[in-house]
Amino acid sequence: MAHTPRLTTLVAGAVALGVLATAAACGGGSGSSTGGPSSITVISRSTGSTGAIGATITMSSSGLNPSTVTVAVGQSVTFINNDTRQHEISSDPHPQHGSCPGIEAGLGVLTPGQSRSTQGFANAGRCTFHDHMDDANRNFQGTIVIQ
Repeated sequence: MAHTPRLTTLVAGAVALGVLATAAACGGGSGSSTGGPSSITVISRSTGSTGAIGATITMSSSGLNPSTVTVAVGQSVTFINNDTRQHEISSDPHPQHGSCPGIEAGLGVLTPGQSRSTQGFANAGRCTFHDHMDDANRNFQGTIVIQ
């Protein structure tokens, strides 16, 4: 599905509002894993559109390659699904997500052979992510460092 700039901006705004509402509702918890909801801290904001590609991560049956990449502020990361099954890359924490809106608004489900790019990352920080369809599989967990 092609996103218009206005739709992309609305989606990014909705994600940001959801993150803020979740954080406010949770009262700024410690983020410890106690089985209950915890607050989500936005690590990196989205530019609202795809930036220049700063790195590429390939998915295969054995996991991500590489699992950690570094990009500049404003750049995007492309994910290529070379696996035989679909993957849904989501930012941490699971299951709330939302710490990196550029991931949430840009990727969605990637079917075998498909590639997509995140939105550009608007500020320096670290975005950790996982495959929402296989969230405990450490081979499909990674980090994007934005400098």
